[in-house]
Amino acid sequence: MIQTIRGFRDILPPETAKWQYVENTARNILENHGFREVRVPILENTELFLRSIGETTEIVEKEMYSFIDRNKVSVTLRPEVTASIVRAFIQYGLYNQPWAKKLYTIGPMFRRERPQRGRYRQFWQINAEIFGYGEPFAEIDLLNALDMILKALKIRDYQLLLNSLGCTKCRPYFKKALKDYLSSKKEGLCPDCKRRQAVNPLRVFDCKTESCHGILLDAPRIIDYLCPDCQTHFIEVQDYLKGINMKFTVNPYLVRGLDYYTRTAFEVTVEGIGAQDAIAGGGRYDELIKELGGKSTPAIGFAIGIDRLLPVVPEIDGGRCPALFLALLDNESFKIGLIWARRLREEGIWVEMNYNRSSLKSQMNRANQLNAKFVLIIGERERQRGEAILRNMDTKVQVNIPISVERGIPLFLKEAEDNEGRGKEK
Repeated sequence: MIQTIRGFRDILPPETAKWQYVENTARNILENHGFREVRVPILENTELFLRSIGETTEIVEKEMYSFIDRNKVSVTLRPEVTASIVRAFIQYGLYNQPWAKKLYTIGPMFRRERPQRGRYRQFWQINAEIFGYGEPFAEIDLLNALDMILKALKIRDYQLLLNSLGCTKCRPYFKKALKDYLSSKKEGLCPDCKRRQAVNPLRVFDCKTESCHGILLDAPRIIDYLCPDCQTHFIEVQDYLKGINMKFTVNPYLVRGLDYYTRTAFEVTVEGIGAQDAIAGGGRYDELIKELGGKSTPAIGFAIGIDRLLPVVPEIDGGRCPALFLALLDNESFKIGLIWARRLREEGIWVEMNYNRSSLKSQMNRANQLNAKFVLIIGERERQRGEAILRNMDTKVQVNIPISVERGIPLFLKEAEDNEGRGKEK
């Protein structure tokens, strides 16, 4: 039997209802903040991620799904989506489009990581990006949107971690200090970090080995090397967050796993979900658009990991149930039922029926399995007298209503409303 690939999974009902709830909640809040949805390919030229994420990152070195296509071009399943959105921003010249200042997307990413709880090789993210604003106000509104999403989903006890990664002016001084420190501790580093400390010492913070974690506890802190402009920016971000009563903790060792971040970086963590406790993260990438061949444009964004978020989202109602099940007992009744179904579905009402010839008992059992609120029974006897039987599946009360849709549907709708049985979403 063919099964899913390791690290990949199927998402089936009723779990999909919870996914839809999370996605729709985020979509509504983001659009109320002025974000517009974009949809970008899951397959990109490998060069895009080499230039954006960084060739010495854990993602590029070990986790990307890359291959040579038939045109002998190296392509990659996207391991993250910010680079793809930036590529589209540049490709279509969106700098002066008013709708392109705030963009969001929801979709799958791919990394060949070691599968464990909350970590899959295909994982889903909600991403939001703001372009063209270098002032701290952009951080605050972005973080406000993120906070509103988490609160709307009733996520409890989450913690916002904050740091500044400096800019192209001050970061080189920190990198030199970090490189010197790591050189003095080289013997204790893992083989990967011995190489990283010489090429890109910031990437040592990505390491998952305990020995390297212990060495980093006494490493230089980037916030001690910020230039005056970055210091001012970071202080303003903190002041504005305090002004809207958003709690946060400064974590001077937070660097994120991508090379393109500048200045503000952040993560949201939740206790009690295991080692993969970060459910969201992001930061500024003021140099990325220029580095990918566009005009210099400041930007900031976040990503919410849906797979990690779902375990801490409270359980929701199992979803909608059919408002009406049509129990149709012969071919002529089926023709009438099709008209009923079409009219009611046009009203946004969920109607179900069987597609095979089966007994009334079998169809009633099916209606019970689906949790249908009402059953409309139509057979030869009902057609002869021009009245169908409408059964309330909760109260077991049955009434006769006209078979004709013009007279019967209004009566059904009234009965359904009186019994709160309509299948529309609340």
